Amino acid sequence: MLQIFEEHDDAVIMMSEEAQFHLNGTVHKQNCRYWASENPRPLHQRPLHSPKVTVWCAVTKECVIVPYFFEENGVTVTVNLHRYIEMINNFFIPELHVRGMNTRTVWFQQDGTTAHTARASMDLVRALFNNHVISRFGDVPWPPRSPDLSTCDFFLWGFLKSRVYESKPRTLEELKTSIRQTIDKIQPEMLERVETNFRERLEICIRKNGQHLSDIIFRT
Repeated sequence: MLQIFEEHDDAVIMMSEEAQFHLNGTVHKQNCRYWASENPRPLHQRPLHSPKVTVWCAVTKECVIVPYFFEENGVTVTVNLHRYIEMINNFFIPELHVRGMNTRTVWFQQDGTTAHTARASMDLVRALFNNHVISRFGDVPWPPRSPDLSTCDFFLWGFLKSRVYESKPRTLEELKTSIRQTIDKIQPEMLERVETNFRERLEICIRKNGQHLSDIIFRT
């Protein structure tokens, strides 16, 4: 990753991921991990049939792509191969065109879920980003279970959770509106600091031989 920055002055790293926002204030991220030398045996109270939305976002040092909500006929659905490809074709590509982004200079990162790494998905994103795909089975390998290094994990989802529920949304439409409005308010200066923090994390990861990055706090 650091070599990409060194060899390509115009490189734009775009990191993407999905998360579930529950109406009761819970945010579920697949890559959440609890690090400890011993098993703490925590008990997590999970909501039963709690109304939720599944949101996809992509982050660069310049912007956050407007969120996409996986749903059919107004009902939240899980992300599978067909829906992921449909999102890229019908939402993501048009959004990139509207923003006038030069995809040939973008390095696109995604996690290793099956919907992302299936051959059809990989062929699509490779063609879109000029073989600049950072992913399992991608052009640049991405380590599994690495929330320390993912912009969405160490910054975006936590930031959204801290702001989205301030308005106390009572319906899923209000929740989606709050997510959109919160993202719209993220300033470029903050995203620049996020990327600086990301590069620092890469350097620390190398120094620690790939071990967990302890005592890392993102400051906005």
